[in-house]
Amino acid sequence: MATIVTRAGKGSALTHTEVDANFTNLNTDKVESSALATVATTGAYSDLTGTPTLATVATTGAYSDLSGTPTLATVATTGAYSDLSGTPTIPTDFVSAASGGTFTGNVDFSAGIDVTGNVTVTGTVDGRDIATNIPSSLGTAGQFLAVNSGASATEWVDAPASGTHNFTASGALANGDLVAVNSDGTVSVISGGSATSTLGTEAVFNSANTGEPVVAYDANAQKVVVAYKDGSPGRSLVGTVSGTTITWDTGNEATFETGSTNYLAITYDANAQKIVIAYADGGDSDKGKAVVGTVSGTAISFGSPVTFNSAVTESISIAYDENAQKVVIAYADFGNSTYGTAIVGTVSGTSISFGSEVVFESATSQYTSITYDTNAQKIVISYEDAGNSLYGTAVVGTVSGTSISFGSPVVFNSARAEKASITYDENAQKVVVAYPDSGNSEYGTAKVGTVSGTSISFGSASPFRAAATARISASYDANAEKVIISYLSSGDGLLNVGTVSGTSITFSSTVTFESDTANPIKSTYDASAQKIIIVYTDEGNSNYGTGIAYQAGFNNTNLTSENYIGISDGAYADAATATVQLAGAVDDAQSGLTAGQAYYVQTDGTLSTTADSPSVFAGTAVSATKIIVKG
Repeated sequence: MATIVTRAGKGSALTHTEVDANFTNLNTDKVESSALATVATTGAYSDLTGTPTLATVATTGAYSDLSGTPTLATVATTGAYSDLSGTPTIPTDFVSAASGGTFTGNVDFSAGIDVTGNVTVTGTVDGRDIATNIPSSLGTAGQFLAVNSGASATEWVDAPASGTHNFTASGALANGDLVAVNSDGTVSVISGGSATSTLGTEAVFNSANTGEPVVAYDANAQKVVVAYKDGSPGRSLVGTVSGTTITWDTGNEATFETGSTNYLAITYDANAQKIVIAYADGGDSDKGKAVVGTVSGTAISFGSPVTFNSAVTESISIAYDENAQKVVIAYADFGNSTYGTAIVGTVSGTSISFGSEVVFESATSQYTSITYDTNAQKIVISYEDAGNSLYGTAVVGTVSGTSISFGSPVVFNSARAEKASITYDENAQKVVVAYPDSGNSEYGTAKVGTVSGTSISFGSASPFRAAATARISASYDANAEKVIISYLSSGDGLLNVGTVSGTSITFSSTVTFESDTANPIKSTYDASAQKIIIVYTDEGNSNYGTGIAYQAGFNNTNLTSENYIGISDGAYADAATATVQLAGAVDDAQSGLTAGQAYYVQTDGTLSTTADSPSVFAGTAVSATKIIVKG
């Protein structure tokens, strides 16, 4: 340090020269304030030599007369210590890290840190992308965070209500559906059903000599319609099915053809919502004709007959093609060597028009029977091929516009199969042909057919009656998911219920629906009443036209005595997470209930005050729309 001359030390006033010397000495020894910041980052301590860093200040303590051990946080927020003034800044490398650079080392925030303003994190924290994995907004009251179905993020979900649980739906569920738990832990609506084999009472629809009765179900009117020869003219009337009882509106018959009618066939056109009857007009040289019928209430009226074949026409059958929305008529055309022929009809109003005739078999074809394969969207015709020893044969047809084309005929029975009948099993997605097998003592026999493209293949023969059979009619019961085959054997009207599995069919025991000769026999399925309707001529009752309803025995429900768990609390798609109201919960999606009444689960998934088999208690109603689950 330089010597400073003072007035007290000298004892007299300083001279100009002494004052100037003092200023010179002070200027030499001064420390600028800017140097203090340098001390914080790069400057000297003690004798101000060396280049200490701020980190060194924080960890090693005093410089010159600076004492204490300031931390980085303290230096950054409080500034000077002892005679250290100024506000040291955070190290350059830490600032760079905040701007996207890299900072190596630890920062001690144990004393706490206050942040004013927003903190924005880009990138990940501990490898976790916060912006993606955490919802950007708050949920609503009562919700909680749960991992989503993809296990990729969290999401806000509603907390299950009391008395409910979430399951995975197997198949769609509607709000209020009764629900069963499956063996894999999923849930499904209770469906299907069960019934015992029940035969109704015979109901006469024509108290006179009746020939060739045929029957179809009108889905729009929810009625059955029978057409028949009343001695000679063609007549028709409507029947209403309730349970296993048929009520025919006798006295309200309608005549669709005044001349003699032969080879009657009938179907329902779902697009036009009309009945179509095809026949040979005996009063007009047996020409092939068709007429359109309209059901209103329990009455039916007809338009004018239209000719589809101007030659003698036999072996007529008719079916409706759902895909093409057309009817197809198959027949033997005597104007063309009795070749097997088909034609497409379009219903408009109360009339019908036809495309061109198409040959499906270039030989005499007898006793055609026709059905529509919904899965393959094809017409299938069975017949006897007189050009091939009357072998039972089938052919597949494809309707396009007002025309039809055919694949190659396929033999299903290498013997005669007189008056075979063919139907389609919607559940199995197969056709079934039933016939008397002339190669096996006319035993009643059935085969399952699989349509592929424009061809058909058949499984093994399955006899349903080990005796001679005739007048066979096959129909499909969509509720029971069974094929019902009715026929004449040993002088009685009989039937068997068939179950298709793969390419084979098995049968239940035989049921007698007429203890006398029933000849001929035709049948259909009433989808509203869920019954098979059989019509026939009862030779034991003066050949009166007669009908009878049959309930097939079956059990195809998924309900057991143990698997009912509750009621769906909403509508859910297949594989969705479904909330099911369990025991103690109150479901409010019902209708028509009686408060205080106990209800039971039915095998078809409905509620009833009567127990079904199995007996499963569903709950107690507290109002017309609410039920306490298993209450």
